[in-house]
Amino acid sequence: MAGYSSNASEKKSSDAVDDLPILNAENLQNNLKIIYYSRTFLSIIGGVIAGILGFTSLTGFIFYFLVMAITSIGLAAKAGFSFHSYFESWNQILLDGFLSGLMSFVLFWTFAYDIVHIF
Repeated sequence: MAGYSSNASEKKSSDAVDDLPILNAENLQNNLKIIYYSRTFLSIIGGVIAGILGFTSLTGFIFYFLVMAITSIGLAAKAGFSFHSYFESWNQILLDGFLSGLMSFVLFWTFAYDIVHIF
């Protein structure tokens, strides 16, 4: 993950504003892409696993929330639990791509369930 760049050479001790990290838009955009792709990939894998295990109704959705919680913890660990070094807020690492991942999960969940449990 790409982090923010700091402006260490131009710091003034009297200005507290200079202590804030400078936002690098390219790095932030790359980090958000990583979150989106990670959630989509793990939603697909989780959907296939839920379908193979035969989860139905509420059990499958609980499994999705469990997969997304593990994904969020993994992304936070990858960022070293310092959210503000890589993202604007901690909500981005927890919630971005959540609903789009749900659609992928349901698609592959039903697909795998129908293939494995047809009879």
